[in-house]
Amino acid sequence: MSEIKVPDLGESISEGTIYKWLVKEGDTVGQGDVLAELETDKVNLEISAEEDGVISSILRQAGENVAVGEAIGIIGSADGAAVAAGGGKPEAAGAPQGGSAANGEKPEAVSAAPVSSAPAAAEPAAAAVAAPAATEGAAAGAAALASPGARKLARERGIDLGEVSARDPIGRIGQADVNGHGAAVPEAAAPAAPAAAVRPEPVKPPAPAGKAPHAEDGKATERKRMSRRRLTIASRLVEAQQTAAMLTTFNEVDMTAILDIRKRRKDAFKEKHDVGLGFMSFFTKAVIGALKAYPLLNAEIDGEDLLLKKYYDIGIAVAAKEGLVVPVVRDADRLSFPEIERKIGELASKARANTLSLPELQGGTFTITNGGVFGSLLSTPILNTPQVGILGMHKIQLRPIALDEERTANRPMMYIALSYDHRIVDGSEAVSFLVKVKELLEDPEALLLEG
Repeated sequence: MSEIKVPDLGESISEGTIYKWLVKEGDTVGQGDVLAELETDKVNLEISAEEDGVISSILRQAGENVAVGEAIGIIGSADGAAVAAGGGKPEAAGAPQGGSAANGEKPEAVSAAPVSSAPAAAEPAAAAVAAPAATEGAAAGAAALASPGARKLARERGIDLGEVSARDPIGRIGQADVNGHGAAVPEAAAPAAPAAAVRPEPVKPPAPAGKAPHAEDGKATERKRMSRRRLTIASRLVEAQQTAAMLTTFNEVDMTAILDIRKRRKDAFKEKHDVGLGFMSFFTKAVIGALKAYPLLNAEIDGEDLLLKKYYDIGIAVAAKEGLVVPVVRDADRLSFPEIERKIGELASKARANTLSLPELQGGTFTITNGGVFGSLLSTPILNTPQVGILGMHKIQLRPIALDEERTANRPMMYIALSYDHRIVDGSEAVSFLVKVKELLEDPEALLLEG
């Protein structure tokens, strides 16, 4: 018998949410089989079986939050030894006397009448669910077997863990056990309760005064739980707005030269390197050239110090089904155009398939985001903290541009936006940085000279 535990999720990640189970109780599994998928703040991870056996118990359901190292299920031997192993621990789980919580079943409601032939009126206290033998020592033992989430929930609701029945064969108390505690009340303990009230509905906040809920308005609504990643994105974006002195400056780039190079070279580039020549390699190289000229955009605030980074790990924002992610191209200054295009393509494919690893998402010194692929003409990107700069690309659009006092021409133009942290980057430096990016993009040969 072994526990299915939440694995180590990496630095700074202490918990996750069970996204879905791929097995059910009674299924036979082999070592290495994927049992469940866990959603974290950044990526989804698979939890695999560490030995052969049978899924004897699932302790945590899809949608529940779980901590690193917490048991979410039990794998027993094929002959059911795991179930038998928990048969002698009813008191350890804090179950009432005569119950069967230790073998995975819900305890029967304790009769209001004592076992002896004495009248029921002589023992009014017998209607209580908790047995008289539930001592402080037993409660402490139950607390020791409870998960961190269950202990927190019990404290918030004022529930004694010694009175909570566990469905876990080894007596471990989970959040579901605490949630279900007291839901099924014996008739003698609550004679006035209606039979249909088996599980109380969650308490909903009252509607604002003078306004009825949507359901009462007769308008269709759907309540959908936010994913852990979406919650994290929301938290990070609000944090960036609240902690950084964020400003945005704009410029525009004439993309004629880059489009000309792509038109003339894309077939030969594809044939030689087996990857397409896109815009991102040009923008990555231009950003690195500008970062070398204005290093504060490649820095980070650490308390009262500045961390000036001498390397260039460029984050590329990718829109995935589960939400925006920013995989990182490491040491981008050392990569050639085809290497940058290939790396970005690999990371984007992984992001859309939800197979990025944590190291591929961690770190980053500066971020590039391309809203132009969705048709955005202009936007103000939000910083990817603790970074202090992010460049926004936008849609290429033909616009009439004055070449001199007498001539105009339609040129493929792109607005670019730089959001920066004004705490360490002055406006003059931010504007100069963006002008440098513009100059490098409009003269692609300069990208070669910048290295």
